[in-house]
Amino acid sequence: MTTTNKTAKYTPRLKQEYVKSIVPALQKQFSYTSTMAVPKIEKICLNQGLGIAVSDRKLVEAAVNEMTAITGQKAVTSKSKKDIANFKLRKGVAVGCRVTLRGDNMYDFLDRLISAALPRIRDFKGIERKGFDGSGNYTLGITEQIIFPEIVMDKVSRIMGMDITFVTTAQTDDEACALLEAFGMPFKKLNNEENN
Repeated sequence: MTTTNKTAKYTPRLKQEYVKSIVPALQKQFSYTSTMAVPKIEKICLNQGLGIAVSDRKLVEAAVNEMTAITGQKAVTSKSKKDIANFKLRKGVAVGCRVTLRGDNMYDFLDRLISAALPRIRDFKGIERKGFDGSGNYTLGITEQIIFPEIVMDKVSRIMGMDITFVTTAQTDDEACALLEAFGMPFKKLNNEENN
Protein backbone atom coordinates (compact mmCIF):
# COMPACT_ATOMS: atom_id res chain seq x y z
CA MET A 1 0.00 0.00 0.00
CA THR A 2 1.49 3.35 -1.04
CA THR A 3 0.47 6.66 0.36
CA THR A 4 1.24 9.95 -1.27
CA ASN A 5 2.08 12.80 1.04
CA LYS A 6 0.84 16.00 -0.58
CA THR A 7 1.99 19.09 1.26
CA ALA A 8 0.30 22.38 0.56
CA LYS A 9 2.60 24.80 -1.26
CA TYR A 10 3.25 28.02 0.66
CA THR A 11 2.05 31.22 -1.04
CA PRO A 12 2.89 34.61 0.52
CA ARG A 13 -0.07 36.59 1.85
CA LEU A 14 0.58 39.65 -0.36
CA LYS A 15 0.93 37.48 -3.47
CA GLN A 16 -2.54 36.02 -2.84
CA GLU A 17 -3.92 39.49 -2.14
CA TYR A 18 -2.40 40.80 -5.39
CA VAL A 19 -4.16 38.15 -7.48
CA LYS A 20 -7.50 38.25 -5.63
CA SER A 21 -8.10 41.94 -4.95
CA ILE A 22 -5.33 44.26 -6.21
CA VAL A 23 -5.44 43.18 -9.89
CA PRO A 24 -9.24 43.63 -10.24
CA ALA A 25 -9.15 46.98 -8.38
CA LEU A 26 -6.32 48.41 -10.51
CA GLN A 27 -7.91 47.07 -13.70
CA LYS A 28 -11.09 48.96 -12.83
CA GLN A 29 -9.26 52.13 -11.70
CA PHE A 30 -7.05 52.49 -14.81
CA SER A 31 -9.42 50.77 -17.32
CA TYR A 32 -6.94 48.11 -18.44
CA THR A 33 -8.32 45.86 -21.16
CA SER A 34 -6.40 42.81 -19.90
CA THR A 35 -5.22 41.55 -16.52
CA MET A 36 -1.76 41.20 -18.08
CA ALA A 37 -1.60 45.00 -18.45
CA VAL A 38 -1.99 45.52 -14.69
CA PRO A 39 1.38 46.61 -13.22
CA LYS A 40 3.22 44.33 -10.81
CA ILE A 41 6.36 44.48 -8.71
CA GLU A 42 9.20 42.79 -10.62
CA LYS A 43 11.88 42.96 -7.93
CA ILE A 44 12.98 44.76 -4.78
CA CYS A 45 16.63 45.88 -4.60
CA LEU A 46 18.29 46.73 -1.29
CA ASN A 47 21.53 48.70 -1.38
CA GLN A 48 23.70 49.84 1.51
CA GLY A 49 26.75 52.07 1.17
CA LEU A 50 29.26 51.74 3.99
CA GLY A 51 30.97 55.15 3.81
CA ILE A 52 33.87 55.42 6.26
CA ALA A 53 33.39 51.79 7.29
CA VAL A 54 35.19 50.72 4.09
CA SER A 55 38.53 50.44 5.89
CA ASP A 56 37.09 48.20 8.63
CA ARG A 57 36.57 44.64 7.39
CA LYS A 58 34.49 43.69 10.47
CA LEU A 59 31.93 46.42 9.73
CA VAL A 60 31.64 45.19 6.13
CA GLU A 61 31.00 41.63 7.35
CA ALA A 62 28.49 42.89 9.93
CA ALA A 63 26.61 44.84 7.22
CA VAL A 64 26.45 41.76 4.97
CA ASN A 65 25.22 39.58 7.87
CA GLU A 66 22.58 42.14 8.87
CA MET A 67 21.25 42.51 5.32
CA THR A 68 21.19 38.71 4.96
CA ALA A 69 19.13 38.48 8.18
CA ILE A 70 16.75 41.25 7.06
CA THR A 71 16.04 39.78 3.63
CA GLY A 72 16.46 36.04 4.22
CA GLN A 73 18.74 35.94 1.18
CA LYS A 74 22.54 36.09 1.04
CA ALA A 75 23.82 39.64 0.54
CA VAL A 76 26.80 40.35 -1.74
CA THR A 77 29.40 43.08 -1.39
CA SER A 78 29.68 45.91 -3.90
CA LYS A 79 33.30 46.58 -4.85
CA SER A 80 34.87 49.84 -6.04
CA LYS A 81 35.58 49.97 -9.78
CA LYS A 82 38.59 52.32 -9.69
CA ASP A 83 41.13 54.01 -7.41
CA ILE A 84 40.10 57.38 -5.94
CA ALA A 85 42.94 59.06 -4.08
CA ASN A 86 40.82 61.76 -2.41
CA PHE A 87 38.74 59.09 -0.66
CA LYS A 88 41.75 56.81 -0.02
CA LEU A 89 39.92 54.19 -2.03
CA ARG A 90 41.58 51.33 -3.89
CA LYS A 91 40.09 49.36 -6.78
CA GLY A 92 38.30 46.15 -5.70
CA VAL A 93 37.64 47.22 -2.10
CA ALA A 94 34.16 46.47 -0.65
CA VAL A 95 32.22 49.76 -0.46
CA GLY A 96 28.73 48.43 0.26
CA CYS A 97 26.40 45.46 0.08
CA ARG A 98 23.27 44.68 -1.90
CA VAL A 99 20.49 42.14 -2.38
CA THR A 100 17.93 41.70 -5.18
CA LEU A 101 14.69 39.97 -4.16
CA ARG A 102 12.26 38.32 -6.56
CA GLY A 103 9.29 35.95 -6.27
CA ASP A 104 8.14 34.70 -2.87
CA ASN A 105 11.14 36.23 -1.04
CA MET A 106 10.16 39.64 -2.45
CA TYR A 107 6.54 39.36 -1.25
CA ASP A 108 7.64 38.12 2.20
CA PHE A 109 10.07 41.03 2.59
CA LEU A 110 7.44 43.56 1.43
CA ASP A 111 4.97 42.16 3.97
CA ARG A 112 7.50 42.44 6.82
CA LEU A 113 8.55 45.94 5.70
CA ILE A 114 4.98 47.31 5.64
CA SER A 115 3.56 45.54 8.69
CA ALA A 116 6.56 45.35 11.06
CA ALA A 117 9.51 47.58 10.07
CA LEU A 118 8.03 50.92 8.90
CA PRO A 119 5.75 51.35 11.97
CA ARG A 120 8.90 51.12 14.16
CA ILE A 121 10.36 54.34 12.70
CA ARG A 122 10.39 57.14 15.29
CA ASP A 123 7.68 59.79 14.75
CA PHE A 124 6.43 57.95 11.66
CA LYS A 125 3.88 59.94 9.66
CA GLY A 126 4.09 58.04 6.38
CA ILE A 127 6.68 57.82 3.62
CA GLU A 128 7.38 60.52 1.06
CA ARG A 129 5.98 60.34 -2.49
CA LYS A 130 9.10 62.01 -3.93
CA GLY A 131 10.98 58.75 -4.55
CA PHE A 132 9.41 57.96 -7.94
CA ASP A 133 11.79 58.12 -10.91
CA GLY A 134 9.31 58.87 -13.72
CA SER A 135 9.40 55.29 -15.06
CA GLY A 136 7.23 53.63 -12.41
CA ASN A 137 10.00 52.71 -9.95
CA TYR A 138 10.15 53.90 -6.34
CA THR A 139 13.16 54.29 -4.02
CA LEU A 140 12.72 54.50 -0.27
CA GLY A 141 15.55 55.63 2.00
CA ILE A 142 15.84 54.04 5.44
CA THR A 143 18.10 55.88 7.92
CA GLU A 144 18.46 53.12 10.52
CA GLN A 145 18.69 49.37 9.90
CA ILE A 146 17.48 48.71 13.47
CA ILE A 147 13.83 49.23 12.47
CA PHE A 148 13.83 45.65 11.17
CA PRO A 149 12.81 43.13 13.86
CA GLU A 150 15.48 40.67 12.60
CA ILE A 151 18.27 42.94 13.86
CA VAL A 152 19.47 42.25 17.42
CA MET A 153 20.18 45.64 19.04
CA ASP A 154 23.01 44.31 21.26
CA LYS A 155 24.99 43.11 18.24
CA VAL A 156 24.73 46.35 16.23
CA SER A 157 28.13 48.05 16.07
CA ARG A 158 27.11 51.00 13.88
CA ILE A 159 23.79 52.52 12.79
CA MET A 160 23.62 52.46 8.98
CA GLY A 161 20.93 53.34 6.47
CA MET A 162 19.96 51.73 3.17
CA ASP A 163 18.02 52.35 -0.02
CA ILE A 164 15.14 50.07 -1.00
CA THR A 165 14.09 50.26 -4.66
CA PHE A 166 10.79 48.81 -5.89
CA VAL A 167 11.04 48.01 -9.61
CA THR A 168 7.57 47.75 -11.17
CA THR A 169 6.16 47.18 -14.65
CA ALA A 170 4.07 50.37 -14.33
CA GLN A 171 4.43 52.87 -17.18
CA THR A 172 3.76 55.95 -15.04
CA ASP A 173 4.43 57.06 -11.47
CA ASP A 174 0.67 57.33 -10.76
CA GLU A 175 0.17 53.66 -11.65
CA ALA A 176 3.19 52.64 -9.56
CA CYS A 177 1.93 54.72 -6.61
CA ALA A 178 -1.53 53.13 -6.86
CA LEU A 179 0.07 49.66 -6.98
CA LEU A 180 2.21 50.25 -3.88
CA GLU A 181 -0.70 51.85 -2.02
CA ALA A 182 -2.84 48.81 -2.84
CA PHE A 183 -0.19 46.63 -1.18
CA GLY A 184 -0.49 48.83 1.92
CA MET A 185 2.50 51.15 1.53
CA PRO A 186 1.84 54.00 4.00
CA PHE A 187 2.42 57.10 1.84
CA LYS A 188 1.94 60.53 3.38
CA LYS A 189 -1.49 61.96 2.65
CA LEU A 190 -1.67 64.72 0.04
CA ASN A 191 -2.86 68.16 1.21
CA ASN A 192 -6.26 67.85 -0.48
CA GLU A 193 -6.75 64.37 1.09
CA GLU A 194 -6.02 65.78 4.57
CA ASN A 195 -8.66 68.50 4.17
CA ASN A 196 -11.43 65.99 3.33
